[in-house]
Amino acid sequence: MKKIFLSIITLCIISSSCSDDFIVHDERGTQTLDNYFSTAEECQTFVNDLYKRAFLHYDWYQLIPGRLANETATDDAWMGNTGQDASGFIPAAQYLITPNRMGYLSDLFKTRYENIGACNVAIDGIQKATINDDQKKQYLGESLFLRAYNYYDLVNNFGGVPLVLNPLGTGDLKLEKATKEAVYASIEDDLLRAVDLLKPSYTGADKGRATKWASYALLARVSLFQEKWEEARDYADKVITEGGFSLEESFSNIWNVNNHNGVETILESQTSSEPSRQLGNIMSTFTGARGELKDNFPSTSAADVMDGWGWCVPTSDLENCYLSENDVIRRRSTITKNGDAAYGDEVNNPTHIWDLKQSKSGRIIRKYYIPIATRRSLVSTYGNAPLNVPILRLAEMYLTRAEANFHLEEFNLAMDDVDYIRDRVNLTPKKGLISGNNILKAIWKERRMELAFEGLRLFDIRRQIDPDTNKPVIATLMGPTGSFVLYNTTLSTDENETSNLKELQDKGIHFDIAKNLVWPIPQSEIDRSGNVIKQNPNY
Repeated sequence: MKKIFLSIITLCIISSSCSDDFIVHDERGTQTLDNYFSTAEECQTFVNDLYKRAFLHYDWYQLIPGRLANETATDDAWMGNTGQDASGFIPAAQYLITPNRMGYLSDLFKTRYENIGACNVAIDGIQKATINDDQKKQYLGESLFLRAYNYYDLVNNFGGVPLVLNPLGTGDLKLEKATKEAVYASIEDDLLRAVDLLKPSYTGADKGRATKWASYALLARVSLFQEKWEEARDYADKVITEGGFSLEESFSNIWNVNNHNGVETILESQTSSEPSRQLGNIMSTFTGARGELKDNFPSTSAADVMDGWGWCVPTSDLENCYLSENDVIRRRSTITKNGDAAYGDEVNNPTHIWDLKQSKSGRIIRKYYIPIATRRSLVSTYGNAPLNVPILRLAEMYLTRAEANFHLEEFNLAMDDVDYIRDRVNLTPKKGLISGNNILKAIWKERRMELAFEGLRLFDIRRQIDPDTNKPVIATLMGPTGSFVLYNTTLSTDENETSNLKELQDKGIHFDIAKNLVWPIPQSEIDRSGNVIKQNPNY
């Protein structure tokens, strides 16, 4: 009994509280690890819960605030909400983070290990399950993929972390950190195993489950992040040429509430507006415009008001990035400025207006916007938005292949992929117009414009090495002499940002390259390990 209780509520090595999930209640009665995974239905129910935990956790504070805190630690986003307490975001956004003051990132660390513990329970139980081989392969492959995804997020946030690959009992709670390289090796091993187990596609109610192509796509991403250029190119190329995906004709259609699991999607988190399913997209609430009034909509109906929280708002610096390329489509699909029409929802929301006194930049993220017609159909706008969130999509694979090919000195091939992505949004080709390191910078710029607010910007600017300074790109943007900090403090004339100083203009000035390329391990977790877990350098 003790072992299942520890495993399922995941007191692995570092969990500080219990999860009140379905199997905990069963355990109090008759079920144990020896008999729970006895039917295909039980296996599927458990794995379904792993998806909810990994991508859009049903408890709002578990993952989403940490993901958004990471966005605010970049040049893409302010904290944004200047009318409420920002203490959960300040440590990351202003680089004032310490092991005892981590804001929402402390929850992210804990939750990822709870998720990993649940994956370990599933992997162990499903391998012993008396179900047919096809079902066993599918559920085992999904569990391996999801464990890899949780570790991918951990290693990119915190560097080397404890590697837990089996359900733990009471005597197993004090484990040392593994190296970053060892964590990546485990991720790769799980994904390669998943490739051999998972189906290439699913239909009907199973659409949206992880496939072999999702495993290859995540392999491409983690290979790129490790500078394994040949592997990154080959995995991305395999997804592009063999996976059967294609770019959406319209860029904005990727985030269309009526286009879930579209042709470009390799994997996206599934959502539903049914409250009892706890599958709503909480990011739409978190990042939605704060201070909307019904009288500002043509209908003057309260049903049109979203009641957003106004966190994680786009910077004028990001908007300037789009403007510098005359990238109208991706700019309007990514950013809505106060008073502009909501892109794609111009009839029902022709002048989207909210309370500027509570908004640092007077902008919101368009990608997570819920159209008026959908708002009217919701029982509650809080936590019930039916907007799937892309986890892996084809455009990233083209840009991964482009970056890998640059480093493999296949410059023409790299630019072919860049221009293919640009063509979708009606931008002119760059091939033949730039050369040398400018090709690499063009690829990085495309990644920023294409993938903004999809959870990659912080990881990108940490790993990218500026060829001019030989330092991580983040060090050229942040710190006292960083270009992003200097823009906001000496150059910006943006009327919203410079007039609302409730959030300071010098965001990023406290960045320290000696420590801030990863976040600290929460001190509470080090204490709980009896100091077996060692803190990241200089924290």
